[in-house]
Amino acid sequence: MFEEDNSQTPEVPDVNNVLKGFYVINEGNMSMNKASLDYMDFETGEYKHERFRANNPTEVGGLGDVANDIGIYGSKMYIVVNASNKVEVLDVKTGVRLKQINVDNCRYITFYEGKAYLSTYLGTIGDPNAPLGQVNEIDTTSLAITRKVDVGRQPEELVAYDNKIYVANSGGYSPPEYESTISVIDIPSFTETKRIEVAKNLHRLKIDSEGDLYVSSRGDYFETPSNFFVVDTKTDEVKKTFDLAVSNFTIHNDIAYIYSTEFSYFTGSFVISYNMLDTKTETVLDASFIAEGNEDLIQTPYGIAINPENEDIYITDAKDYFSPGDLYCFDSDGEFKWKVEMGDIPSKIQFVYQPE
Repeated sequence: MFEEDNSQTPEVPDVNNVLKGFYVINEGNMSMNKASLDYMDFETGEYKHERFRANNPTEVGGLGDVANDIGIYGSKMYIVVNASNKVEVLDVKTGVRLKQINVDNCRYITFYEGKAYLSTYLGTIGDPNAPLGQVNEIDTTSLAITRKVDVGRQPEELVAYDNKIYVANSGGYSPPEYESTISVIDIPSFTETKRIEVAKNLHRLKIDSEGDLYVSSRGDYFETPSNFFVVDTKTDEVKKTFDLAVSNFTIHNDIAYIYSTEFSYFTGSFVISYNMLDTKTETVLDASFIAEGNEDLIQTPYGIAINPENEDIYITDAKDYFSPGDLYCFDSDGEFKWKVEMGDIPSKIQFVYQPE
């Protein structure tokens, strides 16, 4: 069996499984049909491009248009292809397609007790009059959509924990009337039971080892900046706010590794930063996970992951969003180790475990 990724607290791999490598999705620019799947093989040290095309040569058009998320649960890999309105389900070991699940404007995926949960904007991309978004439940055995529930407008990342699903609503299609809440879904009844008020234009959502949710807001790109919050799942209320811009982050061993590429329409420029936060003490550390001078290697950080065994730090670089990106590897002290060229707009990394 492959290690299951429940997208909850950091995974502790099965003692009989070993880390073999990782998959990476390259989003590709919208309407270009250039989404792709790469694989880093730790056993051979080889980085393999275009795995979907290689393993599914009869599938015309390749992976599709804008690969937005990837997750592994059991022996299956799920790739959410946003602008192609589908989820591709592959065999993790062979990379061969098992099924295509059609879902309009799908965004992110998580897993819980034999089910996959998928956020979806619904409607046409960019439509300010789009309907409310949804969370769809998918049975991971039959690969059928079993239940649906409405949430806020343009829902983004989601977490399933303690028989509840938390989903960050953005309202990104209708500025300045952004959403500002996290929807709380009761899994047994599959109903939205609560909205947690947080901030404008929510995006990233992850859970720490103590059951606290960390959520980022993108703000309005004018007066309201990006920010970072902690939500207590015991009370379903915000318990702390950090004055910290966040584009993406990952949590490993109770440390949140954070980067920001915050954009302002006032200045017309990006401000890039790297930060670390102790999730046990809920304090921002006076440290960066990239060694001094190495920040300049990366033009546009776009994805981040931490090797669970040796704590190597992987950062994808989308560069100018049109030319092929790069994957950078730094050691646990933030010193540069290696890089490899990837596809267009490389983003999320998903680790793969196999039996020894």
